Amino acid sequence: MNSTGRLAGPRRPASTIVPALAACLLTLAAFLTGSRAWAADDPMPRPAELERDVQFWVRVYSQIDTNAGFLHDQSNLGVVYDTLHFAPESPPAERQRLIDQARERYEAALRRIAASGDGSLSADDQRIRDLWGAEGTPARLRAAIDDIRFQLGQSDRFRSGLIRSGAWETHIAETLANLGLPAELAVLPHVESSFNPSAYSKVGAAGLWQFMRSTGRRYMRIDGAVDDRLDPFRSTEAAAQLLAYNYRVLGTWPLALTAYNHGTAGVRRAKETLGTDDITRIVRSYSSRTFGFASRNFYVSFLAALEIDRNPEKYFGALQKESEAHFHEVELPAYVSATSLEHALKIDAAKLRALNPSLLPAVWNGAQRVPKAYRLRLPVDGTEWSSQLLAQRLSPGDMFTGQRAPPRYRVQRGDTLAALATRYGVSIESLAELNHLRTSAHLHPGRVLTVPETTSISLAAATSPASVPAPTPASTPLLASRAPALPAEPSASAVEAVAPPSPGGAVSAEVAVRESAEDAAAAAAAEAASAKPHAASTPQPVSAAQAEALGPALGPAADAEQSADPFDYSVAQDGTIRVAAEETLGHYADWLGVTSARLREINHMKFRSPMLIGQRIRLDFSLVTREVFETLRHEYHRELQAAYFAGHRIVGTEIRIARAGDSVWTLSQHRAQVPLWLLQQYNPDLDLTALRTGTQIVMPRVEEVGTGG
Repeated sequence: MNSTGRLAGPRRPASTIVPALAACLLTLAAFLTGSRAWAADDPMPRPAELERDVQFWVRVYSQIDTNAGFLHDQSNLGVVYDTLHFAPESPPAERQRLIDQARERYEAALRRIAASGDGSLSADDQRIRDLWGAEGTPARLRAAIDDIRFQLGQSDRFRSGLIRSGAWETHIAETLANLGLPAELAVLPHVESSFNPSAYSKVGAAGLWQFMRSTGRRYMRIDGAVDDRLDPFRSTEAAAQLLAYNYRVLGTWPLALTAYNHGTAGVRRAKETLGTDDITRIVRSYSSRTFGFASRNFYVSFLAALEIDRNPEKYFGALQKESEAHFHEVELPAYVSATSLEHALKIDAAKLRALNPSLLPAVWNGAQRVPKAYRLRLPVDGTEWSSQLLAQRLSPGDMFTGQRAPPRYRVQRGDTLAALATRYGVSIESLAELNHLRTSAHLHPGRVLTVPETTSISLAAATSPASVPAPTPASTPLLASRAPALPAEPSASAVEAVAPPSPGGAVSAEVAVRESAEDAAAAAAAEAASAKPHAASTPQPVSAAQAEALGPALGPAADAEQSADPFDYSVAQDGTIRVAAEETLGHYADWLGVTSARLREINHMKFRSPMLIGQRIRLDFSLVTREVFETLRHEYHRELQAAYFAGHRIVGTEIRIARAGDSVWTLSQHRAQVPLWLLQQYNPDLDLTALRTGTQIVMPRVEEVGTGG
């Protein structure tokens, strides 16, 4: 492939549909009309009730820089108690001391004001009471004592982001337009990274669009050699796919954007809990352990960024944006070392590295090769680059058929970074850096780590990803902290149509799942170990909604919040769950520490009667808590999905209209053999047990990708 100039947008999703009935054509037309409606008038409503919140973020983005911040109420953003200023380059500890002192002053002031009733107040206390207006009752002021929060300013970052955005704004606009998405989405990187393509957040999100690794692997290559999150072009295409997916599942752009931060399942749960898709009601009324300040403010901060991006001169004066990025792009015909490319192409290593930010340090230091089929970017220098010309420049000895995989180790229960560092004869810091971990990180059993090559110890446990042994089963199911062995991809025996098509054209209806986890073969390894960031990239919290260098962290659930999985794995109040694809009664029994027979008994299920996707199942929590069960269940699906996306990538969607004789199984095998759980994720509101002719199904298009091995 040869691409000259700016990179073209992603391919349009194909729709190859031959409906059996005329009504199917009408359904397709309605879908296409709906797709165009994504870019219809006012896709990003700005409710008057949220205006004070929008204006707060406008102030954060345009009035104060990262040497200042607001001390404010976290619920009522119209209440800003003070603006704190720090000396440039002052250490974090000093800044934190000043914040703590200010917070203590305002806590004391709120106590005095609440206790004073209608008594006289000092001028400063009166100013604070006036900030609250009629809302400032004694009870509300006492509650506000615990709601004082600090927000670091962002104006210097936002201004820099406006300048940087010029390099990619045309590609972003083309990508959104090619998918029929609203043009307004182009400003999201202002909120996420200030258009810094090498940004890392403190919870592991990376790149222009701040993808978490697990979510990014749905749409991009992320392995030991390549991290496409760091490529502004590839990550833009991935972000467009994720945003389109969120919109399909949630139905409105305010919710789709909120899900970009909080996760599709979390926002779907909020929508169902309150019975509304009104963003105002959700951000004002929804209560959840993980729906914190960042998630609640994500949409309003986006609206603030949109306002400033549309009127940059109003807030920052005249700006000169960076020029659009230009390059040639060619597909590598084989695995090639970076050194061979530099010599054959006679291109400076620094220039080649700048053009290809997704290639990780392991490639540049020679530990990994640039993968086959990688779309290498080359400078525009008068040469008409192509894959053929590149192959001619390389000698046969420069090209390889594969990648030498580094040693791997699958974490066992009880393993710690300190113990593994001692075992492999390296420092904790070195091992943590090699795997993009904090030195204090807790290691979850089943995770695959990259380990240093050494001859001083046995490498019996350190194997390539393809042969990493499965974790040893826990002797006590109640205490297991890992998911069960991952099932293989669905086979003909994995699901079963138990009702034939009816004469009226109803599709094969009920779908049964496996009887027990023991019937499933152990499958692929868990997610590959993280690669460390570029040496020149300093991990930095850059999102205004995320990055609070001196404020509260996002919380322990941050790793899962961007998840695109819309399924709710929690237990209902009545002790039941809804069966998801790839789950079995045996799984539930293992996670609960009971027998399958016990679960059949309390659900009045006959032996060998099928358990159906979407069916409600009652559980026995006599031996484990609901929280333990939910954790094990979620971990099982996380590892199942990580294993699949280690070798597959979503490249688009298409619509299929169910025809007589279709079953969910045949649909899941359409084209790329999409697993049932992925089909369920793209159609979360579709009853898989009651498909009928003419039903519209969104089919993800997937392709197999290399895993760096």
